[in-house]
Amino acid sequence: MMKPSGPTSRTDGALPDAEAPSGTQIELRLGDQQAYVVEVGGALRAYVTNAGDRLDGYGRADRCTGARGQTFIPWPNRLRHGRYRLGATEHQLPLSEPARQNAIHGLVRWANWSPAEVAADRARMTYVLHPQPGWPFTLGLSIAYRLDSDGLSVTTTATNLGSEPCPYGTGAHPYLRLRAPSIDQLQLQAPGSAWMPSDEHGIPTGLEPVDSTAYDFRRPRTIGSATLDTAYGSLQRDHDGLAWVTLVDPATGDGVKLWMDDAYPYLMLFSGDTLPQEDRRRRGLGVEPMSCAPNALQSGHGLVVIEPGGLHTARWGIRP
Repeated sequence: MMKPSGPTSRTDGALPDAEAPSGTQIELRLGDQQAYVVEVGGALRAYVTNAGDRLDGYGRADRCTGARGQTFIPWPNRLRHGRYRLGATEHQLPLSEPARQNAIHGLVRWANWSPAEVAADRARMTYVLHPQPGWPFTLGLSIAYRLDSDGLSVTTTATNLGSEPCPYGTGAHPYLRLRAPSIDQLQLQAPGSAWMPSDEHGIPTGLEPVDSTAYDFRRPRTIGSATLDTAYGSLQRDHDGLAWVTLVDPATGDGVKLWMDDAYPYLMLFSGDTLPQEDRRRRGLGVEPMSCAPNALQSGHGLVVIEPGGLHTARWGIRP
């Protein structure tokens, strides 16, 4: 069943769905867990447990900022100058990050997605990405959200509905949050064994080991004043093939974990220092599973090619 979203620890107001900047609101509940999925972008607006907000999301009366809870398709992160080549044809996408002359975060995060399945503890949002300037492919897309006893899981599926092979990447952009007012005092453990230096446009210039660098969080350590807008590869995984990011407040023992399956071989960590809303900076940690590296439509690093009729599925989730 579809429900209007209720209040979380923020004041969400009483806007009808038609007036909410993120459109139709779908509330999921299971025990002490609540998740809020929205029409715009098929995004995850909030996730709440009895410990409070596990995400630095946004209220029902607010427009999404900082890409909070959005899914990026058909590429995550940045594409230099918005250009890529397929065979002899060069394609030009809109420069959605004009200050850096990049196309950023795909083509679907502001689109209106439709609820295909809704129940008390789960919802599946769908959208068809049709050909447009710079993107000559058709993708059928699905994002499925589910609550269970382990927490929240998110499954993203893309199907090539066209007649030509389609280059593809996807990413997600939740900001993990604890009750602490800042991430500075939190301990972070993250699985990246290699990090990607980047140029002034935010485009990777290589892949280097994290050993003896400020970017090594393979063992838990306090974030402190570390500034992160950093892509990682060579992710360490458990025996189930999952990579994990863990945030813990050592003062209280409060903690949250994000996992990602092997369809996400790259990870971005973002401390939020460049967010335009000063009160949101360093309040949550952006933890971004990515199926390919930034600029993959040019570099090919991690880029998937979906054959006609084929599909790609990727899963991540949060354990509160």
